[in-house]
Amino acid sequence: MSFLISLSGMNAASSDLNITSNNIANANSTGFKQSRGEFGDVFAATAHGLSNNTIGAGVRLQRVAQQFAQGNVDYTGKSLDMALTGEGFFTLSGSSGVSYSRAGNFGADREGYVVNPTGQRLQVFLPNASGDGFDTGRMSDLRLATGDAPPRATEHVSLGLNLPGNAAPPTATPFDANDPESYNHTTSVTVYDSLGAPHSQSMYFVRTANPNEWQVHTRIDGVDVGGPQTLQYSNTGTLVAPANGEITLPTHTIPGGAAALDLTLDLERSTQYGDRFGVSALVQDGHATGRLSSIEVSAEGVVAARYSNGVSTPLGQVALTNFANPQGLQPIGDNAWAETHGSGLARRGAAGTAEFGMVQGGALEASNVNLTEQLVNMITAQRNFQANAQMIQAQDALTQTVINIR
Repeated sequence: MSFLISLSGMNAASSDLNITSNNIANANSTGFKQSRGEFGDVFAATAHGLSNNTIGAGVRLQRVAQQFAQGNVDYTGKSLDMALTGEGFFTLSGSSGVSYSRAGNFGADREGYVVNPTGQRLQVFLPNASGDGFDTGRMSDLRLATGDAPPRATEHVSLGLNLPGNAAPPTATPFDANDPESYNHTTSVTVYDSLGAPHSQSMYFVRTANPNEWQVHTRIDGVDVGGPQTLQYSNTGTLVAPANGEITLPTHTIPGGAAALDLTLDLERSTQYGDRFGVSALVQDGHATGRLSSIEVSAEGVVAARYSNGVSTPLGQVALTNFANPQGLQPIGDNAWAETHGSGLARRGAAGTAEFGMVQGGALEASNVNLTEQLVNMITAQRNFQANAQMIQAQDALTQTVINIR
């Protein structure tokens, strides 16, 4: 019996060494979670239970428990690398079904899908049809946008400026854009048509003979757009007319096949103070065609494509998954796990909500293996193995003594 007890101890120590060896081997595996051997003693019980003087029958390996402690976050600078800080797993889809991982070393395949090194596709929540937020009830493969961002025609031009209150009417009349003596001040902005082509829109400000009154002339590519529009200010320098500060310009036809421009000029933030002209804001809402320049990942896991024209388009929000008992997950290799009955049902969510952690773009979560700790475990398991081997030698000596009795 004692031989079997010591043999069980040697087997347990060997299993502990194997677990430690696997941990050390994966010390540099991205997102790897170390394992811990959990052992329990063995008693030979009968239908009548155990007597008070029963001796144990050895030890057995109860389970190999995954330790999901946070690993260090190492910054890589690669846009598709992602690290999780806190709870949760990346959700992956592949030929073998859905799996979960903490390894965020993603890349793009030839079709533009974001995949891990084994080809499993990262799952995200798709943007709502309205473009406001994400549909957390609908997951899909994350696919990068590889085409150009479409242009947007300018519809609204907003100016924040100050017109000098002591300005005198121009000496030359009528207004002529080519004669600087026929207007007081001018400024311009680039606007875009429906095909993304740029056009120069210039605004000329002319002080009239009436108190606190100005006229603004608008030209696009040197062509007048409607007649002059009147601006009326109060004796305290604030805009009175038009009431909301918006001037709707006549439709302007663009040569070359683009749709006609329908522009609104917003001068609500204009004032008439002091003796100097100044432009504090000049904003228009159109843009040209843009080429993909980078992929960005926010702390909330929103993956967005940024284009050369400054437009940022959300592609999806990383779908995170958590479980009531993560240690109940089944390891399936390649730093991934599968759901089991023991883990509980998968709970989906977005980064930064409820029990889910945050996503760090351009970084990877390193293995949580502590090499110093593992080397100490190795020595301990080795000594346990040697001690059990010594027990077998002692039992052998006792048996030999009994055999030699004459």
